[in-house]
Amino acid sequence: MRINRYIALATGMSRRAADQAILGGRVAINGQPARPSDQTNKGAVVTLDGKTVAASTVLQTILLNKPAGYVVSRDGQGSKTIYDLLPATMKHLKPIGRLDKDSSGLLLLTNDGKLAHRLTHPSFHKAKIYEVTLDQALQPLHRQMISDIGVLLDDGPSKLQLERLADGDDTRWRVTMHEGRNRQIRRTFACLGYTVTRLHRTYFGEYQIGDIKPGAFTNLS
Repeated sequence: MRINRYIALATGMSRRAADQAILGGRVAINGQPARPSDQTNKGAVVTLDGKTVAASTVLQTILLNKPAGYVVSRDGQGSKTIYDLLPATMKHLKPIGRLDKDSSGLLLLTNDGKLAHRLTHPSFHKAKIYEVTLDQALQPLHRQMISDIGVLLDDGPSKLQLERLADGDDTRWRVTMHEGRNRQIRRTFACLGYTVTRLHRTYFGEYQIGDIKPGAFTNLS
């Protein structure tokens, strides 16, 4: 296994960060400074900053019901992070996509790069479904704009599928999308004068949140 991938699997670093650690002389293989081109073999002792690290070659995926108020990051910069909810043995897993701090619901974390690619690459058209609550009733014209025409944002048009969560209630909607732009749902409604007061993801591709309690997770491996 290439050394940067080994370090990434063992620590949760990105491969770019692992490369920087290697170039900075922080990584050693069997006591010798590692080079970016080095490979690790079975039985090799790999250290980072003088501490032995071990990469798991077992693929693991978990489904977390992220509560609102937690950031999807290792460094919360003063905020709680999703890794505060996980045991140490799972802190090397990486999130597939994002949910912003104020959003909740289904979040997948994995060390399976193929799964992450299959769920996030636009060519696979994986649907994501959210339950969204607005601060005021959505006007019929605005619903038509969002569903049929699309709303022009600063990074391109945004088109969402909308369905009422309850008959007669125009503040609560089931929103289906196939993109993954930053805060796209919130920005789409904000462009038309609405504030999203609750955003909860229930489906991501073939995965669904089910009855997992907020802050809890289930192991899908």
